[in-house]
Amino acid sequence: MDEMPVNHVDEIKEKLADMVGDSLRVKANMGRTRVVERMGTVKTVHPSVFVVEVNERRGRTSRLSYQYVDVLTGTVELFDPETGERIFTPVTTQTEEH
Repeated sequence: MDEMPVNHVDEIKEKLADMVGDSLRVKANMGRTRVVERMGTVKTVHPSVFVVEVNERRGRTSRLSYQYVDVLTGTVELFDPETGERIFTPVTTQTEEH
């Protein structure tokens, strides 16, 4: 899976729509130095959010929703579970590189 530089929420939504059913690793910055990392599967995409189903302890699953804009800004990062590579390049990283 190649890293995709993104400039628009629509690009993220389209890519994630193609990834429904695929596994990924989610790293979400929850504020106040709290970062949560989980493995999950893209379940559904909606106009402003996407849903990831994650495995919890004791075989339970839960569904977490994230906004596309958070992926765009880098607050939520998505990674390929096999290679560890970032799936999207946040806008903040793109502007720093130029």
